[in-house]
Amino acid sequence: MNRLLLAGIALLPLFTAACGKNETAAASQAIPRKLTVATAHAVTRTVPASFQETGTFNPDETSDIAPLVAGRVIATPVNVGDFVKEGQIICELDHRDAQLRLEQARAQLTEGEAALRQMQSRIGWNGQAAFDAGAVPEAAAARANYESAQAQARMAAADAKRYENLVATGDVSRSAYEKARTAQETAEAQVNAARQQYEAALNGARQSHAAVETSQASLDGVRAQLAQAEKALTDTTILAPYDGYITARPVAAGMYVALTNKIATIVKIGVLKLQLQTPEQRAAQVKLDMQVTARVAAFPDREFNGKVTAVNPSVDPGSRIFILEARFDNPGAQLRPGMFATAHVLLPGGENAVFVPRSAVIRDKTTDSYQLFTIENGTAHLRVVVLGDAEGDQVRITGGLTGGETVALGHQGELFDGAPVEVKG
Repeated sequence: MNRLLLAGIALLPLFTAACGKNETAAASQAIPRKLTVATAHAVTRTVPASFQETGTFNPDETSDIAPLVAGRVIATPVNVGDFVKEGQIICELDHRDAQLRLEQARAQLTEGEAALRQMQSRIGWNGQAAFDAGAVPEAAAARANYESAQAQARMAAADAKRYENLVATGDVSRSAYEKARTAQETAEAQVNAARQQYEAALNGARQSHAAVETSQASLDGVRAQLAQAEKALTDTTILAPYDGYITARPVAAGMYVALTNKIATIVKIGVLKLQLQTPEQRAAQVKLDMQVTARVAAFPDREFNGKVTAVNPSVDPGSRIFILEARFDNPGAQLRPGMFATAHVLLPGGENAVFVPRSAVIRDKTTDSYQLFTIENGTAHLRVVVLGDAEGDQVRITGGLTGGETVALGHQGELFDGAPVEVKG
């Protein structure tokens, strides 16, 4: 028993020494390795003042094209997604009936015009000057005959008067006087007949003129029918009302379409509208023609420029927002209707903004947040930040930094909050 106790006491220094070595090694392993990192400063600079809103691009115009006449579709030369120019054919309807009606109207017009010319020639009037019934050849001849009869009657009356005086003096016989009286009465009867003929000729001329006017009115109706027939034929060909893209074409050859059917939908996207729902506290700041910038997911590195073109004068009492509309020129059709956009409305004056290199920021997929490390006194500190717009290789930090901080540019995957670091010289 004593020998065992003595042996244990003898071994105790050995165990103590061994334990001391293990604790020293563990302590050495617990001290983190100091990383050497490159750094940059979070810089503050003045940028244009703005506020951010989101919205969806809408086409400048959208049109559902309907036919102006009913008929059977015979051709649809465009498809969904096609770009069409103003006046380009997008659908054709069967035009045979319309063509036949047009030819009939043309024939009626030709026939009516020929008849009108003949009637005008008969009364010597071309429709240009004011109508004078007395100038019609038949009336003019009757008038000349009437005037001649009047002259003959005056001569006969003078002869009768002269013979009456001669009878009184006994220079001529009574039979000669009676003969002169008979000649006077005959001349007066001829005047009455000539006057009736003249009046009849005038009435005939007026009736012919009325017939010409009736014919002209009838021709006007035929011309109207011809114009309608021409339009009906034209309407069987349906054209694009403006430059744009076909977004729907629900008809095909062989289908019968009525006036209520949609032939196609076309959108004009040379200019797009972006409507932004804006809090009412911005109402006093927003003015027409203010510059607006927008970014879309399809072009993350590109900024599109527009301007405010309309501001709704009323605020929604429920949501306390108002709508402003910005228009964006889109000549290359890179922007498409329906694209979601993040927009900045530029305000007068400027504001301070903090920027860091893009390489300083990492994304934590677990928390779906953006992070970076600031370096203070040889120690890394984790910061969760809010990103703004990127400008080249710099990105704006709208939350999490105040400016002037030193940020790490590398080894973010190895760094942790509180890690010791050495700044690369």
